[in-house]
Amino acid sequence: MTKIHLETFGQGKPIVLVHGWAMHTGIWREFARKLALNYQVICVDLPGHGRSEAIDPFTLERISAELVNVIPEQSCCWLGWSLGATIVLDVAARYPERVSSLVLLAGNPAFTVGATGRSPETQTQWPGMDIRLLNDFAGHLNKNCQATLLRFLSLQVNGMPNQKALLKALKTSVFECDAPDKNTLQGGLGILKKADLRPVLSGLNIPVSVILGGLDTLVPVAVGQKIQQLLPSLELNIIDRAGHAPFLSHSRETVVIISRFMEERCS
Repeated sequence: MTKIHLETFGQGKPIVLVHGWAMHTGIWREFARKLALNYQVICVDLPGHGRSEAIDPFTLERISAELVNVIPEQSCCWLGWSLGATIVLDVAARYPERVSSLVLLAGNPAFTVGATGRSPETQTQWPGMDIRLLNDFAGHLNKNCQATLLRFLSLQVNGMPNQKALLKALKTSVFECDAPDKNTLQGGLGILKKADLRPVLSGLNIPVSVILGGLDTLVPVAVGQKIQQLLPSLELNIIDRAGHAPFLSHSRETVVIISRFMEERCS
C-alpha cells in the first residue's frame, strides 16, 4: 500500500485540496487554516510529492485510486489547483460516489492548446498553454531540475504587482520538502500535455465552481467562457488581479468564493 501524506484542519463539511505540479501540501497550509475556520480541510500530497511515496507509472488512473484510498469514505468537495484540477476531474469520473462537488482553481480541463487527439479546429479555438513550453520544461528537467522548478514558479506570479513577495512565499513552501523525482515530474508534465477532461466536465451533474485569475499566464482567463459552454450550470468566478495562485495572492477573496459556493450550492 502506497503511503500518502495528509494534513487535516478544522471541522465541518469536508473539502479535499489537491495541489499542482511539483508542489505539496505545504503550499496550502496558511490558506487551509483560513478555510478551516468553517470546514474540515484535508490537504493531500500527490504520490511522489512532499511526504508521499512515489508510484510508477505516474498516471491519472493510479493517482486517483491512491487518493480515494486514503480520503475518508464519504462524499466530499474536491478542490484542485492547476494539475490538481485535472486530477479531481478524473476522480469525479472514476469515483462519482466519492465526489459531491468540485472546485477547479486555476485549472483547465485541456491544459495545452495542442494536446493529443484534438482536431485542428479545436486546437485553434481552445485557450491553453503552449505545449512547446511544457516540452521545454520536460527537456530541461534532466539537466537542472531545481532551475526548471524555479522557472515554473516564476511563471506562476509573472506580471503580479507583488511578484517578488509571492515568489518568495512559493519558494519557501515548495522547498520545504525535496523535489519529486524526475520520473514523477515528467509524468505530471505528460498528464498536462495529453489529458483532455472536457468530456468529463461536460457530463457532470454535481455543483462545480471555477476560479480563475485575470492575470494568469498559464491558464488563460478566456478558458472560463469555454468551460461555461461545456457545463452551463457551473459557477464561474474571475479574480481580476490574480495570477495562477489566487489562494496565495488573494486568499480572502478565494475563501469567500469557496464558502459561498459551499453554503449556496453544496447544502
